[in-house]
Amino acid sequence: MSENKNFSVTIKVWRQEGPEEDGELASYKVNNVNPDMSFLEMLDVLNEDLIKKLEKPIVFESDCREGICGCCGLIVNGHVHGPDEHSTVCQLHMRRFRDGDIITIEPWRVKSFPVIRDLAVDRTALEKIITAGGYISVNTGAAPDANAVPVKKESAEEAMDAASCIGCGACVAACPNGAAMLFTGAKISQFALLPQGHPEREQRVLNMVEAMDREGFGNCTNEYECEAVCPKDVKVSHIARMNREFIKANFCSKTEPSAAAGASQINP
Repeated sequence: MSENKNFSVTIKVWRQEGPEEDGELASYKVNNVNPDMSFLEMLDVLNEDLIKKLEKPIVFESDCREGICGCCGLIVNGHVHGPDEHSTVCQLHMRRFRDGDIITIEPWRVKSFPVIRDLAVDRTALEKIITAGGYISVNTGAAPDANAVPVKKESAEEAMDAASCIGCGACVAACPNGAAMLFTGAKISQFALLPQGHPEREQRVLNMVEAMDREGFGNCTNEYECEAVCPKDVKVSHIARMNREFIKANFCSKTEPSAAAGASQINP
């Protein structure tokens, strides 16, 4: 088949009216699919066809469509964010498929991410972890001149790696335990590595881990699925740093460490 030739695919997509409703896979045929279409553009074409037929369009999330916002999380043929490595669904193109292919699309299958409708899930649980401590509230003054605050090159690079997390939830969806430790570890790590984050360092990790536990996320058992599917290739070493930060914070505050943060056996 020529790469520029349009083709047809059959879409089996999860349809669910609401969080309390039962869902099921519905089958649709999409014709005249251009290989250069993004996966979300193909869903747009399908929705336009459904609207013309006076049927309800498929609900899915998207915003930037550039792999930046993390809204477009889906499971495509059993793969979190689709078959491409370290990318988002909006970066997946239809040239990855062939004429007559059957494509199954499902939402994140995580208890902490209840389905809102169809493919859209509620990821408020991640926002609650950020609200618990993923910020700097101390007065750090105006923006300093370049190199005014000494930061080791290695620390700056690791902090940037952690800060690249877009909060899409792919790590949670891929984890067999539904753990959010890569997400939480990255958000803790990006501040722990920089001097601006040090004043609130101990309370931050205690609050964020507590929020993670409260939202019902599972524990890390070193499956490494989270790192494998992360669109920004965030490393599991940030989970190890979170564990170290948590142990230090508990020691300083003289409180009993929780089971969740101690569950990961990733070595420092």
